[in-house]
Amino acid sequence: MSENVTERASEVVERVYRTESRRVLATLIRLLGSFDLAEEALHDAFTAAVEQWTRDGVPDNPRAWLVSAGRFKAIDRIRRRARFDASLAELANELDADAEIAPEPTDESVEDDRLRLIFTCCHPALPADAQVALTLREVCGLTTEEIARAFLTAASTVAQRIVRAKNKIRDARIPYQVPSLDELPDRLESVLRVIYLVFNEGYSASSGTALTRHDLSGEAIRVGRLLFEMLPEPEVMGLLALMLLQESRRAARSSPTGELILLDDQDRSRWNHDQIAQGSALVERALASRRFGPYTLQAAIAAVHAEAPDAAATDWTEIVGLYDVLLEMVPSPVVELNRAVAVAMRDGPAAGLRLIDAILERGDLADYHLAHSARAELCRRLGRRAEARAAFERALGLTRQEPERRFLERRLSELTI
Repeated sequence: MSENVTERASEVVERVYRTESRRVLATLIRLLGSFDLAEEALHDAFTAAVEQWTRDGVPDNPRAWLVSAGRFKAIDRIRRRARFDASLAELANELDADAEIAPEPTDESVEDDRLRLIFTCCHPALPADAQVALTLREVCGLTTEEIARAFLTAASTVAQRIVRAKNKIRDARIPYQVPSLDELPDRLESVLRVIYLVFNEGYSASSGTALTRHDLSGEAIRVGRLLFEMLPEPEVMGLLALMLLQESRRAARSSPTGELILLDDQDRSRWNHDQIAQGSALVERALASRRFGPYTLQAAIAAVHAEAPDAAATDWTEIVGLYDVLLEMVPSPVVELNRAVAVAMRDGPAAGLRLIDAILERGDLADYHLAHSARAELCRRLGRRAEARAAFERALGLTRQEPERRFLERRLSELTI
């Protein structure tokens, strides 16, 4: 067999892994009833694919092939272990019997499996930090190290959270299923929060060399659409709208060389106007329900930005008003900071700076680089160069994302000219 054939098959396997592995895993978890067994089966299935697809060619339905291969590899693995643990023999027989009558997975059933997996990972019996870690690991496929970097946590801590969450699911017999309609609203808040955290890490990576991670933001939007189809509640609409409106600006947020471009300086012709139209329509529906929450309000703010033909035309009065309502609903120093920036745009930098200084004087956001960079920008606009330089240096010491670091370094160099 030629080296080219082997190389092409390996490339196909790698591509299928990137696009299909989390879907295959979700179905294997349902079929095998175990996170750990499903992960082993997923690895075995792709290992087999490298060998067999090189020899026999790529199957017509790679996803179904992988599910089938993974399931039978898992049964073989359990039978081998049953030599030392007789209780596993019964499990292997049950899985074998199920495999004989199980239909080939369809696209619809696979997507249902992913929703089941999301609700399992976000079960309220799990601690909030474990929900996030497990979702990022099992639904999105991030490594433990990537999750740790994203949330500034030690990899060993993340690994412990994931292990404990899996043990809790197993020991408490948490069902791998989408909640019933009467249970769904109570379970929704944690799911929305986790989806948004995943989106945020994709929209503005917390560390690393890239400003964004389209794989994560795209995955969060896809999951949001699935959730909206199943439960078109106002806050589901609001979250989906917020993600679409923010994602619409992704292409314009960095230069071809990866440099950060601020909102006011972005080429708005590069914004995705289909996503803006979808997001704006969802915002209107959610607001009209009068049962909306913080995601809808944030989406409404994003819609005001999206509707402005240029930065100068932005309706900052409306944005400040929306932040006022949001701040009443969810008091937060980050919301206060965002409102202060909007006030600066409406009333001038001095007005915004007073509000930011009050937040920092309370001790809130002392280690939040965006608070210091916002203060630096306002000081720069006011001609207070020494204060601007100190604030930029503080922000630079806190950020772990390379494009943001380069942006702050440019701002600092401009102040020394």
